[in-house]
Amino acid sequence: MLLVIISGLALGGLYGMTALVYNVMYSTSKVLSFGTGQFAMVGGICAAWVVLDLHWPVWIGLIACLLAGAVFGWLSELIAVRRIVAASDEHLWVLSTLALATMVQEAMSLVWGTDPTPFPRVFPQEFAGVLDQKFWLPLLLSIAMAIGLQVFYRHSMTGKLFIAMSEDTFAARARGVSTDWMRAQSYILAGVLGALSGFAAGQLTFADFALGTALGLSGFIALAVGGIGSSVGALVGGAILGTLTALTTYYFGAQYQKTIAIGLLILLLVVRPQGLFGTTQVRQV
Repeated sequence: MLLVIISGLALGGLYGMTALVYNVMYSTSKVLSFGTGQFAMVGGICAAWVVLDLHWPVWIGLIACLLAGAVFGWLSELIAVRRIVAASDEHLWVLSTLALATMVQEAMSLVWGTDPTPFPRVFPQEFAGVLDQKFWLPLLLSIAMAIGLQVFYRHSMTGKLFIAMSEDTFAARARGVSTDWMRAQSYILAGVLGALSGFAAGQLTFADFALGTALGLSGFIALAVGGIGSSVGALVGGAILGTLTALTTYYFGAQYQKTIAIGLLILLLVVRPQGLFGTTQVRQV
């Protein structure tokens, strides 16, 4: 049972990191990109290809993973978000981000293949069990990522500009802020963080072209449970969802995972639509 709980918390860390990536992009664009989970997928596959196929060291695989995430994040904003946000207030980004995510997933299936590939060890290890690095790497990284983002938002000029855009994009633009460049930077940062989560959790999830879709959905549910815009909420929502997923698999079977996850989302939206740590936005009219 202890191993089930630990594996659930590790999954929760991965879901929490995905929710944090959602928050980073949402802060500057008010867009919940359907390609969020693909950042981890692309990063994980890129690292596995460098280490397993090219036989380069793990640290080079990490660098390649982060670079791939940064490029993919920038292209996501440029292709699927920038013109949509500038041209319309409607939620057309739902279609554009979904289309880009689908194309990237299918391209990866053609290039990499459809079979999940075991991810290389990040650190040498000769034991297994609850202390296995595949469990504590995503868990510790999710906490470090949440703390790092809070420091970034409070103590860096770019982070403060992100917050300014999240509160009022038009006012930020009127004060001379290049909102297009700020939004692009947020997507680059999101791509790096998403790819890093794929690298840290690779031993748990394997390098798999289908990871992005499942992770994007689970990360969105964790975001909704915790509350949009809250780093603490992202971690708590991820931990709740990951633990429930692990316990559901243990007691009832993997086929009921999505049922429990969707049920949790529906229940929370009925009881507390803004999430556990979210705040209700008051709009002046």
